[in-house]
Amino acid sequence: MLIKILFTVLISFVAYSQDIQEKVNMSLQNCFVKDIQIDFEKLQIKNELKNSIEKKAGQKFFSNEVYLYKIFIGKKLIGYGLLDNVYGKSLPITFLVMYDNTGKILCSEIIKYREPYGGAIQSKEWNDQFKGKNMESDFVVGKDVSGISGATISVNSVTKGIKKLTLLLNEIISK
Repeated sequence: MLIKILFTVLISFVAYSQDIQEKVNMSLQNCFVKDIQIDFEKLQIKNELKNSIEKKAGQKFFSNEVYLYKIFIGKKLIGYGLLDNVYGKSLPITFLVMYDNTGKILCSEIIKYREPYGGAIQSKEWNDQFKGKNMESDFVVGKDVSGISGATISVNSVTKGIKKLTLLLNEIISK
């Protein structure tokens, strides 16, 4: 019986991970639109950098690692994607931010939304407002980011999460 339960959990985890990876790949293809090659790595964030970015963004990282996607056409690096999670009201929200090679946001997308309410942050219209933002942008709900009635926690979490990843990408690019 225990083996059946463990097998079921393992299969669910693999299917879940594969579903997220398929959505990420589709989002990257849609954002960059061209025949792209994608290099992927799990990026460990050093504590000093993590603490500095968390202080600036006003939000802690979900874990010590994020997923970094480097986007190429041929051998030319044309952009990046960063995949991370933030907490919604009680469950994680998985999101992807895609950047050009200078750190300017091209697209953002909610990959997996698990909360029963606040799903409006998944809309293309809401995510489109981040286009063109970079590390110099404010990322303040009510100022340069629109709020959504009934999704206050999700809006604030994802907005801070996008700011956090944008600051992280600037550190990655500057190395």
